[in-house]
Amino acid sequence: MIITKLKIRTIGDQCLREPSAPIAEVGLPEKMLIRSMIATMKSAQGIGLAAPQVGINRQLIVLDVGQGPLAMANPEITTTSGEAAMEEGCLSVPGQNIEITRPYQIVVRYLDIENQQREEEFTDILSRAIQHEIDHLHGKLIVDYAGDKAMNNSKRL
Repeated sequence: MIITKLKIRTIGDQCLREPSAPIAEVGLPEKMLIRSMIATMKSAQGIGLAAPQVGINRQLIVLDVGQGPLAMANPEITTTSGEAAMEEGCLSVPGQNIEITRPYQIVVRYLDIENQQREEEFTDILSRAIQHEIDHLHGKLIVDYAGDKAMNNSKRL
């Protein structure tokens, strides 16, 4: 299977602000995209990447926080609990780190790489990374959490 390194889009690119369409099924094209997204994420030294970040407005995210790669199609958070604040960066918003308060524990329903419906609980950094990537699927960036001052600063990037 061919793995292509993809171009990561940065703030100002319209595809980062558009909502993403659901994926009907995880077939061969999606599996190829997942592999390319994982390679791109690792090459950029990231822990998560959403399809809009590579110019594809589809509901697909990949993650690897040190436990091996994970891919989710159509991820939907069904339950949250707890709360934690942490500084986050983003491959699409280079040079910006913003403290964001998010739920600490989440339950996510999604299609896995084998097109199987799953529902799993996540905590800590993986929970945060999933929430961050799901934001991308809805056209939301980390600068949106910081208010007008951060938005003005990010326009200078």
